[in-house]
Amino acid sequence: MQRGMKTRTADVVGWSWAGGSPDEPGRRGAGLRRRVACALAALGLASAASLALGFLAFVGCLARAERMPLGPSDGIVALTGGAQRIEDAIDLLAAGYGRRLLITGVNERTSRDEIARLNPGQQHLISCCVDLDYRARNTIGNAIETRRWMRENGFRSVAVVTSNYHMPRTLIELDHALAGGHRVQPHPVVSDGFDPGQWWRHPSSARLLASEYVKFLVAWLRTRFESDPEQSRAAVLVSRGHPVKLVAEPLMR
Repeated sequence: MQRGMKTRTADVVGWSWAGGSPDEPGRRGAGLRRRVACALAALGLASAASLALGFLAFVGCLARAERMPLGPSDGIVALTGGAQRIEDAIDLLAAGYGRRLLITGVNERTSRDEIARLNPGQQHLISCCVDLDYRARNTIGNAIETRRWMRENGFRSVAVVTSNYHMPRTLIELDHALAGGHRVQPHPVVSDGFDPGQWWRHPSSARLLASEYVKFLVAWLRTRFESDPEQSRAAVLVSRGHPVKLVAEPLMR
């Protein structure tokens, strides 16, 4: 009789012993939150590990020493960003590895005479066979200029001169702009004192390579979704808001 009264009394007030602890829903919610946090942490660690391995692979693929192209190309393109790039490109032109040279991304204050002064003995080549582009401000612009220049001259092959750490991103942009059917020969420039194999010993080298690796990933991802760099919204953003058609202009001869 008393046991029955207890059960009825519990039913009346809204609880019973069979219902379990009132804290059980809270414990279930806390357990779910822990599982979600652990899953996110595992995903974060996996992503970080993938990025780290990708960075090591990126650094491992960089040229450690300069090498001459396997053969001549129709033209040569040098991307500005270091005096050694232009010197190497002019040397390739003088050696017969191309019929003309495009220097793309030239500073407005840099004249043809200045380039000739920095490369004594090559004035005749600079006067007859070198084209200057003053408009490109980034690698996308360099690729657009190269495509226009190759079409203007009827070129089907080109040797590309830029720094070794910049070459992977340059090749992605050129492959995207040229859309196949053209032969591109890389000529990576290895700067004195810069050894990508010892990047962890030099904070400035580590920062440079990390920055270039991120830009490389962004370029790779962007070119998977875009059909033409001149119609690229991303190109407008990296060109500081200028329309892409203003990234390049008629060549100075």
